[in-house]
Order: sequence, then structure tokens, then C-alpha cells
Amino acid sequence: MWVSLAFLAALLLGLYDVAKKRSLKDNAVLPVLWLNTLFSTIIFLPALLDSATGGGWLDNTLFETTSGTLRDHARIFIKSAMVLSSWIFGYFGIKHLPLTIVGPINATRPILTLVGAMIIFGERLNGYQWIGVILAIISLFLLSRSSKKEGVNFTNNRWILCIAAAAVIGACCGLYDRYIMYSMNPTFVQSWFSFYQLLLMSVIVAILWLPKRKEQKFHWSWAIPMISILLSAADMAYFHALSDGAAMIAVVSMIRRSSVLVSFACGAILFGERNLKAKALDLLLILIGMIFLYIGSK
Repeated sequence: MWVSLAFLAALLLGLYDVAKKRSLKDNAVLPVLWLNTLFSTIIFLPALLDSATGGGWLDNTLFETTSGTLRDHARIFIKSAMVLSSWIFGYFGIKHLPLTIVGPINATRPILTLVGAMIIFGERLNGYQWIGVILAIISLFLLSRSSKKEGVNFTNNRWILCIAAAAVIGACCGLYDRYIMYSMNPTFVQSWFSFYQLLLMSVIVAILWLPKRKEQKFHWSWAIPMISILLSAADMAYFHALSDGAAMIAVVSMIRRSSVLVSFACGAILFGERNLKAKALDLLLILIGMIFLYIGSK
């Protein structure tokens, strides 16, 4: 079941990347991200109220939650700060780079997660899963070469560095998720995580964007609320996958990043991005790698 949930999360994350790219076109990054955290909090408001009051009126539903301790809230606050840092870097990167470059780079995040999972959780991959990981590494190398045709140099492009920073922090978040999901309710984590992100993002917007809002223009797009809807659904599938005691964080993270299939297709169709033949080879390697991971997890 956890494998199926991981693939569902991948589909939703691909659409989430498309919504981000659309909403950030000629738009300021920080208010878009703030609205994302606002809408996500609204989506989980019933769960927040249930958790805060201990009402239990969402029991036996998809949004069933619990009341946490002060320590639980502290751990979720740390997660919120980590993810928000990754998002800020990622939003700036995706605004200035083609989806057909960003997607494959993000798809390699689980390689970093894998190293951490092996060291911290003692996870071990079988032969099929190792083949999947190796193919992902090769695809990243090929992507760095093909992207030079579009003037994107992986070694000195600041937006590539933003995506790289987002990937590293995101990998750390994946390991932290596995740690806290051993003992915490998925809806409890997701609802309070959204709320604490809203608080943090409100402070950031007030300090960094509001004084410069005349220079950094913001305009409304209906793609903005879709970011929150798609991400909330993707995270719900992801957290429920991790709550399964048999789940392997290295495999879940790798499958989750197959979202590149969706974002790549939309980048080509909706945004008319170029150099697709060379990038298609990278994409094919990632797809084959996901198949090996799936077989290895059976």
C-alpha cells in the first residue's frame, strides 16, 4: 500500500510543480509562497481545530488527528522551518529555470536521502533498487551536459544553486520526516506543519517583501490556490505512506520524485520548452530507475 501511495504523491507533485511555474510567471515569489501556506492552513483548519480542542469529531475519517504534546509541536515547528527554507530556494529556482531542467534535478533528491537513510536508519537496498539509484545518478550527469545548450551552466548559475540548496535541505527533511512519522499521526503533522509555516512566512513577507512591494509586483493567478490543493493532497499520500511500518524512506523518496514525468510533459506542452530530445534521455533513465525501484520493493 505504501508504494501505491508514493506513486500517487508523485503524480500530484508533478501537477504541483506545473501550478508553481504558472503562478510565478512575472510574479513576486514571496507573496505567492505566503498564499500557498495560507490556503494549505485553511484546507486543514478542521483538523487543526479538532487537534487543538481534542474533540475527536474527525475520528474514522481521512482527516483523523490527535492532540500532541509540546515536544510534538516543537518537532513539527523544526520541520516547518526546514521545509520553508527548501521552498524559498526552490521557488526562486523554478521561476527562472525551465521545468524540464528543474524536474530531473529534483528527481535526484532521494540519492542524498538514501545516503542518510543507510547511515541513520540502517536501511539496505537490494540489487534492483541499487540499479534504480545508479540510473538516477547517470541521468543527473547527462542533464548537466544537455543543459549547457540552453546557456545553463550547472557550476556557476545561481538559480541552479538555488535548486541544489532546495534539494539538499529537502533530503534532510525527508530523513526528518521518517524520524517523526514513527510516532506521530500524519494529519496532525500536516495540519500543524501548514500552520507554523504560515506564521513563519508571514514574518518573512512582512520584513522582506512588503517594503519592496512596488518594485516586486504581485498579481493574482488561479494557479496559486491550486498549488496548495495539489501539495496538500500529495503530502497526505506521502505522510500516510511513511506511517506504514514497512515503508523505506529511500524508496518512498525516489518514487515520489518520479513526478518529473508529469512536470516534464507539461513543460514541453504548456510552456514550449526547448532541447527536449537530449532531456528525454535523462527522463527515460529516471523512468527505468523508478521501475527497478518498484520491482525491488515488491
